[in-house]
Amino acid sequence: MKTYAIVGASSRGMHMYAIPIARDFKDVARIVGIYDPNHKRAELVKDKAGGNFPVYPSFERLIQDVKPDVVLVTTIDSYHHYYIIKALEAGCDVITEKPMTIDEEKVNAILEAEQRTGKKVTVTFNMRFMPFVKRMKELIKEGAIGSILSVHFEWFLDTRHGADYFRRWHRRKENSGGLLVHKSTHHFDVVNWLLEEEPEVISAFGTRRFYGPTRENRGQRCLTCSYKNSCEFYFDIAEGAAGELYLQTEDVDQYYRDQCVFSDEIDIEDSMSVSVKFTGGTIMSYSLTAHSPYEGFRLVLNGSGGRLEADYFHGSIGPYAGQNITRLRLYNRHQEEITVHIPAVKGVHGGGDERLLQMLIRGNMEDPLRQQASSWDGAMSNMIGIAANKSIKEGRRVRVDELIVRREPK
Repeated sequence: MKTYAIVGASSRGMHMYAIPIARDFKDVARIVGIYDPNHKRAELVKDKAGGNFPVYPSFERLIQDVKPDVVLVTTIDSYHHYYIIKALEAGCDVITEKPMTIDEEKVNAILEAEQRTGKKVTVTFNMRFMPFVKRMKELIKEGAIGSILSVHFEWFLDTRHGADYFRRWHRRKENSGGLLVHKSTHHFDVVNWLLEEEPEVISAFGTRRFYGPTRENRGQRCLTCSYKNSCEFYFDIAEGAAGELYLQTEDVDQYYRDQCVFSDEIDIEDSMSVSVKFTGGTIMSYSLTAHSPYEGFRLVLNGSGGRLEADYFHGSIGPYAGQNITRLRLYNRHQEEITVHIPAVKGVHGGGDERLLQMLIRGNMEDPLRQQASSWDGAMSNMIGIAANKSIKEGRRVRVDELIVRREPK
């Protein structure tokens, strides 16, 4: 039986790891401790997961006392590297939430520490485990569209989900690396995985014209805002899980979960466009919109043998509210259109979370499609977002080999 320690009493840490591991994996896994700078949140996560493990006053004390086999990192992105490296140096394997980290210096430090210590870092890319995305991988492996020549990828965040990144800690690049690192790392990893190529050259543009200081009628946070009755972005933090996890614990660290989406301090982009050239010659055009009327993605793969079009739309507002629209269509060189039906699945993130967790914790499952992602996969996904940020800032194309010290995975 493996032992697990959690660093980061986040919503993700609680719902993805603490509660399911304590409830569903008792035969193979045991949580032995949790640490978060906000001790109240750590206590809440412990209680929600059954209360059978202690809360520690420091990460160092946790590692020293329980010596876990694996450390689960679910903190703010900018701290991932610190806990990953400390855990590796203490002799632990690491499972980290995406993105692995937020800039090239931290990527290189993680890869160096992994190689030096001989321990393992796994990055949790749940999109690889969505049956819808998995079927795309299978079709490509079967040669359904031949060699992939180009990719067109659009991602839409609606004004409920998308706005949330602008009221939380993600709104500062120093915390999250911006949406091209924090959010798009999922999308870039999927393309890397489908192509089985690595990014080589990146060029990007980004703007912030929807969120940020674009209106006069705004406040510091929704809870105390004078415009709460008229603002379409009002978020009631007192309702639901956010109130328990954040409102009732904010006195410890003054982290406010309901900050105004029109704040002056926001420095991340809300509209982005990225071009990528891959090592095998494939090119990709990618866009992310964080203020769409609806939510989902459209991914098109053009190949030597045809074209694969994937549409995945869902969300709680807009024309697809309460629906899961999943369409896979193949167009071959014989002018045939083939619709690929994907059975509906239940679960978080299109069924990806549950399937990912099974492989992570059970650890004895076959992985013919290489769905479980390594630190190198995390680095290659990181590199597109990090290089894109640099391209936006400096107004030039950026080569990945400028940024990363190549440390091939063992």
